[in-house]
Amino acid sequence: MDNNNKNKQVESPCVRNCCLNEEDICLGCFRHIDEIVEWSSADNIRRQVILECAIQRKKEHQLKFER
Repeated sequence: MDNNNKNKQVESPCVRNCCLNEEDICLGCFRHIDEIVEWSSADNIRRQVILECAIQRKKEHQLKFER
């Protein structure tokens, strides 16, 4: 990883399509409500962890509806 990417802020996955399910997961970005609230104070390492969790949730959600 070069120095430019190392210091670059991890961008929010928010797609401005917020709709929480019964588990308080946003069906737009697949972050939990606690992760959404935490985002602004999280460092890049924590943000990356949140993104990885959201990606996994999205995959699991999509699998439920594949047929």
